Formats: sequence, structure tokens, C-alpha cells
Amino acid sequence: MDKRLPPLLVAVFINIAGFSLILPLLPFYGQVFNAGPFEIGLLFAAYSFGNVFGEIHWGRQSDVWGRRKVLAATTFIAGLSYFAFAYAPTLWAAIGIRIISGFFSGTLSTCQGFIADVSPPERRAKTMGYFGAAFSLGMALGPVVGGVFAGEEAVAASFRMPIFIAGAFSILASIWCLIVLRDAIPPKGKGAPMPRYHEAFSFVGSKPLLVRLFTIAFFGIAAFASMEAIYGLWSEENFGWSAHELGFAFIAIGGGGLFAQLVLIGPLAHRYGEARVIMIGLAVLAISMLLQPIIRLPVAGVLLMGLLMVGHSLAFPSAGALLSRNTPPERQGGTMGLLMASNAIGRIIAPPIFGLIYEIHHDAPWYLGAAMIALVALLAGVSAVRISDRARAEAPSS
Repeated sequence: MDKRLPPLLVAVFINIAGFSLILPLLPFYGQVFNAGPFEIGLLFAAYSFGNVFGEIHWGRQSDVWGRRKVLAATTFIAGLSYFAFAYAPTLWAAIGIRIISGFFSGTLSTCQGFIADVSPPERRAKTMGYFGAAFSLGMALGPVVGGVFAGEEAVAASFRMPIFIAGAFSILASIWCLIVLRDAIPPKGKGAPMPRYHEAFSFVGSKPLLVRLFTIAFFGIAAFASMEAIYGLWSEENFGWSAHELGFAFIAIGGGGLFAQLVLIGPLAHRYGEARVIMIGLAVLAISMLLQPIIRLPVAGVLLMGLLMVGHSLAFPSAGALLSRNTPPERQGGTMGLLMASNAIGRIIAPPIFGLIYEIHHDAPWYLGAAMIALVALLAGVSAVRISDRARAEAPSS
């Protein structure tokens, strides 16, 4: 592992811990404003709405300013937004603050650009696995902290302490980036031309494999985000869980992702290639969604969410690694930013829609999500495997 990578992984862990700390609180924090499933879906979607602009802007900007400066500045401002969120006076103010927070937290493409800077193409899947492990550790820790420090009553004061902790995590990540992180490649500087949006669209559109990877990521992450959004409401109705139980249940989500990243993804990618690992991940996602309303037991509810994260952690880091490996260095920032923005659009559109579907029938989102994943696997995943196999066969042997 490149010695410049661990400081980034620490920053990712701290930042994601702060971000994920909020997730199990949102369904209950929304009830402070008398929000229904659709409005709670909007709270989830608002963050991703900001991400759309943040991922594209900061991914490109990091090519010019450098990854370190962008990460330090954005995580600091995102931390401040959490403190504002704790005192939101209305639902719409809370949604607006979540948009701002999402914009300044839209730096996963910057982190992935840094990974591309320090890892050769043949090691990128494994390096993305380290990134995913740091992500999953943050996802495992954050919700537990949120659940422990949340109050029992559905009033704003019950949620302020965990939200303050989330803000402190983000500011800590900013300080860490400023002091410890070092750019692997010198920034281009202010005089360098900014990449054009249409160039990234044109580049992706000209590559059949990339088009399919974008399609898989868009619909797959949209379905996953929707399950996160309705899980709190669904588990409250079926199991009587509060923010405390939901926070601990999220350990399974982080644990499943960590297991996939540390144990599964490297050997599977080495043996079968990233494209087939994507298909395995999509199958696991669909099965875990399908079984959730069928089994309907608290233990199964936790284990299946862990399995859901296993599928997520196999499919989408592999898609990112395969995309990065088929993207030239000068286009890494813009293309990865476009991917993150595309994923964020899925997170914007899907959670409110699935919230409305939840209001119609509380089990329907699980079945719809499973069907969506299965359809994407058939229409885009199978052809992505064929294209990837053909490219590997045509590549000159070393």
C-alpha cells in the first residue's frame, strides 16, 4: 500500500462516521416536524441533491487546487452545516440545510481521484477495497453513536447531541486533511483550464462499457438508498424499534460492508474480474431485498440489511474500479465526479418515490427494489461482462 493512502483512509473513516451518524435519526427527527414517509424521503434526498453539484464541482476542482485543499475546506464547512441542522426551525429549513451539507460533502469523487493518483491500474480494485473498508467502518460506528446519544422523545432536543457529534467528526476530518494529507500529484494550479462538463458526458457516452457501468450504479444505488430511507419506518412498524435499536442495527450494515471489502472483493476480483463481481453483488442485493418482507423477523431484519450492504460493497466499488481502469489519468477527476453525481441523482429521485410507495403498501418497496436490481443486472450487467471479457481477451499479454 502506498504510504500516502492511509491518511486519506483515516479522513474517509472520520467523515463517513459523521455522515452515517445522522442516518438512523432522520426518520425520527422528521417526526419532530410531523413529516410523513414522503417528507422523510425528501430529507434523505436533499443531501444527495447537494451531492449532485458537489461531486461534479469538487471532483473537477480537486484537479486544479489539489485533493488536500478541497477535502480540508469542504469537510470543515460540512461540519458547520450539521450544527445548523440541529437547530432547524422547520422541515423545509432542515431540507435546505441538508442540501448545503450534501454539496460540501460531495467529495467521494475527490477521494477516489486521490486513490487513482496513488495506485496503478492493476491494483486499483484492491485499493478501492481499502477505501470501501474505511467507508464501512465509518458506516458501522456512526449509527451506533447516533443511536446511543439520541433521546427517546420525538423532539428536537433529543437529537441535538448526536448531530453535534456528527459536526465534530466532520471538522476533525478537515483538520486531519489539512495537517496530515499530502497530494500525490501536484495540482494544476489556477491557470490550468477547467475540464468541461460536456467532455465528460461525451467521453462516457462514447464508451459502451462505461455507459453500462453508469446505468448499473444509478439504478442500484437508487434502490439501496431507498431501502435505507424506508428501513427506519418499516422496522418501527414491524419491530417497534426506536432510534436506539435502529442505530445498533446499522452495525450489520457497516459490518457487512467491511466483510465484503476486506475478505471478499479482492479475491473475487482477482479470480473473476470486476464485471462478474458486479453481477454477484447485484444478485446479493436483489435476494436480500426480496427476503426482508417474506421472513419479517427482527434477527433476519438485521442480517438481511448486512447482506444488503455486502451486495452493495461488492457491486459498486467494483464498478468504480472498472470505470477508473478504463479512464485515462487526465479524465479521472471529471469522470469520477460525473459518476458520483449520477449516483446522487438516483438518491434524489428514488427515496421520495419509494416513500410514496411505502404509504400505499409498506412491503412494496422491498419487492420493487429487488425487481429493479434484477432488471438492471439482465439489461446492463450481462453485457458489461461480455464487453469486459472481450477487452481483456484483446489486451496484449504482459
